[in-house]
Amino acid sequence: MLMKNKHQKIQRIDAIPFFLFLVLPLLGILIAGKPLSQYLEFPPLTQHVAHAGFSWGVFAFFCAFDLLFAGPVAFHLWRCRFQRPPESFHRFPWWGWLGVAITFGSWVLAWTRFEFFEPLQAFTFSPLWFGYILCVNALAYRRTGSCMLTHQRFYFILLFLVSAAFWWFFEYLNRFVQNWYYVGADDLSPFKYFVFATLPFSTVLPAVLGTYDLLNSAMAPPPATRFYGYLPVKSPPILPWTILLSACLGLAGIGIWPDLLFPLLWLSPLLILGAWQAIRREETILFNITPEKWHRICLLAVAALICGFFWELWNFHSYAKWIYTVPFVNRFHLFEMPLLGYAGYLPFGIECALIGDLIKTFAEKRKTSEGIAHG
Repeated sequence: MLMKNKHQKIQRIDAIPFFLFLVLPLLGILIAGKPLSQYLEFPPLTQHVAHAGFSWGVFAFFCAFDLLFAGPVAFHLWRCRFQRPPESFHRFPWWGWLGVAITFGSWVLAWTRFEFFEPLQAFTFSPLWFGYILCVNALAYRRTGSCMLTHQRFYFILLFLVSAAFWWFFEYLNRFVQNWYYVGADDLSPFKYFVFATLPFSTVLPAVLGTYDLLNSAMAPPPATRFYGYLPVKSPPILPWTILLSACLGLAGIGIWPDLLFPLLWLSPLLILGAWQAIRREETILFNITPEKWHRICLLAVAALICGFFWELWNFHSYAKWIYTVPFVNRFHLFEMPLLGYAGYLPFGIECALIGDLIKTFAEKRKTSEGIAHG
């Protein structure tokens, strides 16, 4: 009984970062005296945040800020060594070809307006990404003989389930800054909207982490270097607490100053979760940076950027789509996304890995416990 209670206590502690994600933005709204109803509306269709216009000064600032991370990532990738597949590499599997067919077939249906397909026109996004996930897993399998789909099936299934909740967190946070909104789904009931949105949301983690696996199979880290990143190799004990407090304050403020703090929609959850893991002395990708961790960080950033390119590409001519309303930098678009907005995908890849690592730990513990029970 004592061990059971201890395990339940650990589970509650692990839930603290996710509790903060939910509560802190609402707390900021309450402090500012704003009505909660417009932030909790579902479906979230009302646009009530008036954004600032384009600013060359802010645009230049964000360009410089983005280069602080994007520059070292690009330099690292330039120094990586491309790994040729072994001579006895595996054939591209049949289900990979199925993924190719699903992707291109869905792409045609998404960007055309066939009359016979009109009732399903708004639902093409999910098949696109199911096909993409099959493709990247098949390419990884061809290179290494293994992939999530073939050798980590329980983990692979969990990624879809958790991914839906994971992206709903970001949809919730977006209510406080309103940097994007959806069109083409206005006539859906709350239940239909939830189902319509949850299905494509479930593909986010499998897509990003599957792309990472493919990149990792193809790109070996460069020769040893003293440059590991901007965080100290050995993080001082005060650093996680400082980052946690700062990220919490920022998350509480996004609804009060949405134009000033909108980048924290992507950065605060990453920093809160990583800092909490460091405080609990758990292994985390964000602290005590080593060459191996830095290599993984760079590949994760690029994996999310690759997925981001296809998200924005396939969104561009789709019937049901999202449109951006980003303050200060909403210019120079590549598809619907302003060019500087693509920088948000770089930390997003690391966020995906933090959640993926939690899922993988759970899956491995379950496999171990089942092995002990059967043994």
